[in-house]
Amino acid sequence: MDKQMFLDNIFDYTSGSTDWKYKGEKPAVIDFYATWCGPCRMVAPLLKSLAKEYKDQIVVYKVDTDKQKELSAAMGIQSLPTIIFIPKTGQPQIIIGAANKTTFRKAIEEVLLKE
Repeated sequence: MDKQMFLDNIFDYTSGSTDWKYKGEKPAVIDFYATWCGPCRMVAPLLKSLAKEYKDQIVVYKVDTDKQKELSAAMGIQSLPTIIFIPKTGQPQIIIGAANKTTFRKAIEEVLLKE
């Protein structure tokens, strides 16, 4: 995911508005990672598996922080990996650092899919 895709599909942080308004049709997970990051490489297959498992319910994006420095800075990314869970309504929730599949699944169920 690049800056323009983020602005079009997630949130326009350039608008000056501080009110979070998610633009997507389905809840989203955004994985901020770097290719050199060991924990990021551990998390990637877990998120890929969950993306398949929940393919009709959520969207999973990946942002390479080395290639998307402005977007990463705008989102306040300071540690990798940073995983942002974005419900259709309400505020995003963040997990910083590597976590296991159970933790990610719980976040998807409780943050993204709860009614």
